[in-house]
Amino acid sequence: MTQTAKKTSLKPLGSRVVVKRLEQEDTLKGGIILPDSAKKKQETATVVAIGTEITTKEGKVLPIPVKVGDLVLMDKYSGQEVTVDDEDYVIVKAEDLIAIITN
Repeated sequence: MTQTAKKTSLKPLGSRVVVKRLEQEDTLKGGIILPDSAKKKQETATVVAIGTEITTKEGKVLPIPVKVGDLVLMDKYSGQEVTVDDEDYVIVKAEDLIAIITN
C-alpha cells in the first residue's frame, strides 16, 4: 500500500503575510564557504500566502498590498519564524513589509 505525503499549508489570518526568505549564497567570491552561523538574515523574501485584509484603528478595511509570488523587502528581525514540512517561513504583519522589489 502506497501512502502519499500530505503537504501542510499555511493560511495567515488578518493582515499577516507568510514569506520565505531567499537563501544567501554559501560561497563568497574568493571561494570561502560560509557556515550557517556566519550567514546574515536575508531581508528579501518571496510572498507565499496572504491574509484577508488590513483593518485600521478607525475600522476601515484595506486590501493587503502584496500578492503571492511578489519579491519583498522586510524588516530584518520582524515576524515569527516557523518550520512546516521541513521548510522555513516567516509570518509578518503586512505593515512590516518595506517594499515590493520589481525589475
